[in-house]
Amino acid sequence: MRAARLPRSAFQTRKPTRAGRPAWKCAEEYKRWLRRLPCVACHALGDRTNPIVAAHVDHAGGKGTGTKVADRHCIPLCDHCHQEQHRDGWRTFEKKLPMQDATVVASAFWQQWPGRVAWERDLVEQAGAMRGAL
Repeated sequence: MRAARLPRSAFQTRKPTRAGRPAWKCAEEYKRWLRRLPCVACHALGDRTNPIVAAHVDHAGGKGTGTKVADRHCIPLCDHCHQEQHRDGWRTFEKKLPMQDATVVASAFWQQWPGRVAWERDLVEQAGAMRGAL
């Protein structure tokens, strides 16, 4: 008598569902604003063939396995410079940047963002509403 065949799924481990990034790490409007600025490294304005991207400065802190740093640690780079940054690494690439420190540059852009105060206020309100719901 043949042994019963188990379905293939019996041998596959299930991945846990992702909870998503916490609200304090997400600032989509900020990244949208950054993408309208010129590249901080080469000053390109960005176009269809070389768009501006919001590049996360990984060594700014808060990066974990499987998660990015907070969006507030982004800088505007054209796609070519972003690829160069990935190829060379932040420590080499940031020598081309103003102040030669990507975290300082990211902080300066965050402070200049016109929507920052409203975003921070909304975050505080969301946190208060969550505490009240517990």
